[in-house]
Formats: sequence, structure tokens, C-alpha cells
Amino acid sequence: MPYTDKTIGAFFEEQAQRLPDHDFIVYPDRNLRWTFSQFNERVDQLAKGLLAIGIGKGDHVGIWATNVPDWTTFMFATAKIGAVLVTINTHYRRFELEYLVKQADLKALALIDNFRDHDYLQTVYELIPELKTSQRGQLESERFPELRSVIFIGQEKHRGMFNTRELMVLGDQDDNSELDRIKNSLDAHDVVNMQYTSGTTGFPKGVMLSHYNILNNGYYIGDRQKFTEADRLCLPVPLFHCFGCVLGIMAALTHGTTLVPLELFDPLLVLAAVQKEKCTAVYGVPTMFIAELAHPMFDMFDLSSLRTGIMAGSPCPEETMRQVMEKMHCTDITIAYGLTEASPVITQTRTDDSVAQRTGTVGAALPEIEVKLVDPDTGKEVESGARGELCCRGYNVMKGYYNMPEQTAEAIDAKGWLHSGDQAEVDTDGYYKITGRIKDMIIRGGENIYPREIEEFLYTMEGVLDVQVVGIPDEKYGEVVGAFIIRKEGVDITEEDVIDFTRTRIAPYKKPKHVIFVDAYPMTASGKIQKYKLREIASGKLGIEGKVFEDKIVE
Repeated sequence: MPYTDKTIGAFFEEQAQRLPDHDFIVYPDRNLRWTFSQFNERVDQLAKGLLAIGIGKGDHVGIWATNVPDWTTFMFATAKIGAVLVTINTHYRRFELEYLVKQADLKALALIDNFRDHDYLQTVYELIPELKTSQRGQLESERFPELRSVIFIGQEKHRGMFNTRELMVLGDQDDNSELDRIKNSLDAHDVVNMQYTSGTTGFPKGVMLSHYNILNNGYYIGDRQKFTEADRLCLPVPLFHCFGCVLGIMAALTHGTTLVPLELFDPLLVLAAVQKEKCTAVYGVPTMFIAELAHPMFDMFDLSSLRTGIMAGSPCPEETMRQVMEKMHCTDITIAYGLTEASPVITQTRTDDSVAQRTGTVGAALPEIEVKLVDPDTGKEVESGARGELCCRGYNVMKGYYNMPEQTAEAIDAKGWLHSGDQAEVDTDGYYKITGRIKDMIIRGGENIYPREIEEFLYTMEGVLDVQVVGIPDEKYGEVVGAFIIRKEGVDITEEDVIDFTRTRIAPYKKPKHVIFVDAYPMTASGKIQKYKLREIASGKLGIEGKVFEDKIVE
């Protein structure tokens, strides 16, 4: 049996009783500190506030925000009342937000005001014009029939929206009777979190994850790093990803480890946070670690408290790993592999593994997870030493895709095996190496991009007759989006026109970096488009050498 069968709320309350005065969340740049008991009180206030406005067990609550302090409060408050927290990529634009709010059947949406150049409030008012004239909590939107409440994360007041301060006041006025009743009715196998991923086919799908899924996965992830109450984890990765909310929050929760999150990644702030809080662990994708190492003020900071952490999101260069171990003192840094559908980590290296194992493999299977390699055509397990599709089975496998039974059945077979779509091989020590991708996915610096979604979007542009999207090799991100477009007859759209069309309509990481116009696509004898030849064409035209990265390490 996995480590625990408790709900997240029950587990957290036990930790708050055991470690009441121990730091749980620290924002050093804000000088904000919450002990376990202080944070538990805040969570209960918000939970009762959500109940007061009609949010309850089974309701879907979207959160569209950077790593602001109350992101975590919403995560635990919704868990305590049995609501499902639906995490929303901060890079999403109107096109993706509209799809998600509809597909997820959100009853409430919590958001901040903006992220970089994107005004979230303006986008929401454009999508939901009724918000400005609706009574709070009683929204009736033609476009989003399930949506009833919009919540601003902060103290400012906006028309038609609650704010978190008001919810806290409402929660303060209620006793705990209703909250206690709901907490006692919850089960660890209830869905608690929904994250959208492009998965293997089509538009993004809502991956339904339970308390049992992510709490246990977090425990084993922390265990591989040998976390204890003495550890302090610097967390600069987004909380809307499993990397932040499972590898980060759940791993820390289960071990009594202190979280030191950053609202946004900034290499200087990471270095400062590690020094100020004497962090023992730090997370990031390789580009984050590279930016920290290359910062001109790097040598001014004392990082000697560091010991471990996780580098994930894209393949790890061996030289970067060596520098992180030597210059940043992370001698016990680990590598993890998985996918959202697996809660997410399937394999992870250990703190005492060699540099070669930490750069050449994605580690060994976590406890209580079965892993096998199968022939994708026959479904039969491959012979020792052969490559096959990596599949896993165990407590970590998702409950399914929300309202998508056919796609769920494609991902999880009749015997409960989750098919990753990734090709792998395993050595005699049980360490896995990802060798290719069976599915047609672009991975740009750790962000999964499904070409069909971008193709469907570009089809809506005037002058586009046909479009094929492929991953094109890129030195910085591993691969980036390339669009091959056939123009309609008599139309003279340019690369700049396509870039302008995508500028504010889709997330920046999904925008084509390269646009190539063609008269026809290379085809097989049976009429299938040969996307690998499109990649070759792009490499030739752009003078790019090398191949697309084939590894995939934690979405």
C-alpha cells in the first residue's frame, strides 16, 4: 500500500497539530511567514468563505494566478471542502481560457489582475460582459452557463467580483459545523485537482487527480530527496504545473519541510532567497539553473546551505549538472520523469546516484509504481534490452480525463496501465532512459504543445488554406513551434502577418517562432503527411543542425 490514505486536508491538519510553530510557507521578498498553525487558520477561513458563497463539494474552482501567497491557500481550502481546484496556465490567452472555463464546467474562477503584458481582468470582462451588471455569486453568463462566481485574489474591489478579503470576513463569521461535516464526508479517492494537458491527442484535457494520487506521489518524491523538517525548499517553478503543486507543495507537506516560493522566476531572487532562508533544496528546469549560474552577482551569494532539489522539464546537460553540484553545493540534486496523468512522477534518481545516471537516465521507478515497456503496436512487453512504450500502473494513475471517456480509455488500458506515449529503454539496474516520442508532441522548454491545437487555431486566420505544425530544433528551448502554411489562391499573407495574428490570441509559448510557406506537403504513398520531412525542410531552410530533443521530463 502507498504511504497514506488520508485526504490532503486531514493530513495537513495532523501536520499543523504536530508542528504548530514550524514555518510552512515563507515569502522572503515580502517578509511573509506562515507557520503550520497560522496557515491552517487562514485555510479554514477561506474554506468557510467559499462555502458561504455557495462553493461546495464537487464544484470546480479555477485559479488563474502566478505563485502569489494565496494560491496555496486556495489549494488547501478547496481540498478541505471537497471542491476541485482547476489550475490554469498563467500564459493562457483568451482563446485557451474560454475553452477551459467551458470544458471544465467551472463554477468559480479566482484570478489576479495581470501577468506580464496580459491584463487578466480585461480578458475576463471581455469574455463575461454580464459580470459588470451581475450580483456577486449569482452570475448568469450566456457563454459559461455553469459559472456563478468570480473571485479577485487580493484586496482591491472589481465589479461583479468577490475578493479574498471579503471571503475571509465571511468565513470568520461562520462556525466550523458545516466545514467539519464536509471534511468528514470526504474520501482520499475523491478528485481534488484538475490540470489541463495536451495529452496524446486533440485539445487540452482535464486530468482528474485525487488526494490519493498527489499526496502519495509527493511523499515519494520528497523521500527520494531525503526531505525532513530541517529542509527548506526554494520553489521558483509555477504552481499551476505539477512541478510546483505536487513535486513542490505535496513533497514539502508530507515531510514537514518549509516552502520558500517565489511569485515569478528571477535568478537573482532565487539566489537571494536561498541565502536569506538558508534553503537546503531548490527546484527548476535546466534553463533556470543556467541563468542562476550565469548571473553576474552569483559569487556574492552564500549557497552552502543547499543540498538537494529537482532539475526537470527538459533534458539536463551534463556540464550544467556538474556545475549545480559543485558551484551551488547541490551534491544530492535529482532528476524526475513523468506526465500529468501519472500525478506526475513515475521515475526519479536518488541522491547518491552518479552524475552519469542523473544526466543519462531519468532514474528508477518510485515505490508502489509498476513500470513496463511494451511494443506500441502489439501491446506485448518487449524483451530485455529492447525499446518500448513506457507504461505504468499504481496509485499514481489519474482518475481519467474530465468528460472524455474515449480519450481516457485510449490512455489507460483495461488492465489499468497508463500509456505514456514515450519510447524508453531500461538498464540492468532498473534505470530508465527516454529515447523518443511515439506521440506527435512538441516540448518547448518543458511546456507541452500539441500541434493539432495550434493548427486548428491557425485555420481561423484569413488566407490560410492548410497548415501543419511541427517542432523545430532550438538551442535554447530544445524545440519551438514551426508552422508550414499553404496559402489560399490569390492571398499574399506573410510571416509577420501570422506572428501578428497569434500575438495576443494564444499563449506566447505556443506561438510559431518560424513560419514557412509551401505549395504542398511531403506525403507517404497512402497520403499521410510526413512531418519528419517538414522538420528536415525547416532545418535546411533555417540552417539548423542537430535533432529535436527526444527526452521528456515532467510536464
